[in-house]
Amino acid sequence: MDTGSSLPPDVGACLARLAAGDLSARDQIIELCSDRLRHLAHRMLARFPNVRRWDDTDDVFQAAAMRLHRTLGQMAIDSPRTVLALAATEVRRELLDLARKHAGPESYAANHGTNILPAGPGRPTADERHIDRLPEADTNLDRWTIFQETVDRLPDEAREVFHLVWFLGADQKTIADLLGCSERTVKSRWRDARETVKAALGGQSPEAP
Repeated sequence: MDTGSSLPPDVGACLARLAAGDLSARDQIIELCSDRLRHLAHRMLARFPNVRRWDDTDDVFQAAAMRLHRTLGQMAIDSPRTVLALAATEVRRELLDLARKHAGPESYAANHGTNILPAGPGRPTADERHIDRLPEADTNLDRWTIFQETVDRLPDEAREVFHLVWFLGADQKTIADLLGCSERTVKSRWRDARETVKAALGGQSPEAP
């Protein structure tokens, strides 16, 4: 099954144009990566139920594509694999920004009438609770922030494997073929990355309540 763990070969040619100063190559890179970026947005959005209630895959995809377009003009990128890692990073950052927005006291989610559980019949009281603002929500957002910071600090090789496994669901053989290394090496990098992230989260998954 295609997990979106590779990019079209033409991306390499576009990166060469970009390195030569042709900023218009960014548009073609985004076009070539659109299927993979949408796959990432759809897969990762499932991990953010508070965002999924208000934003769909297309919303996340379009915003992440704009982020990636900007990033392509700001840093030197040496391979399509780097573009794939950047795509995962930009989708993750967009989702976290949306999660923070929807968790804020002035957000639509916090004040929209359908998110309110009235204490009794008639007009809601000062004691009403917002469905989307249960105590767990802020804790989860804190863990997602730690999660992002920890993943960003992983060594390059471990971070690449983590992106491919955790965000794209690629199997170890597919990753080994993509990276040109053994499955044993992939397993080792995945284990080290996973344990580092787990330790930063106090031994818990970022989705845990």
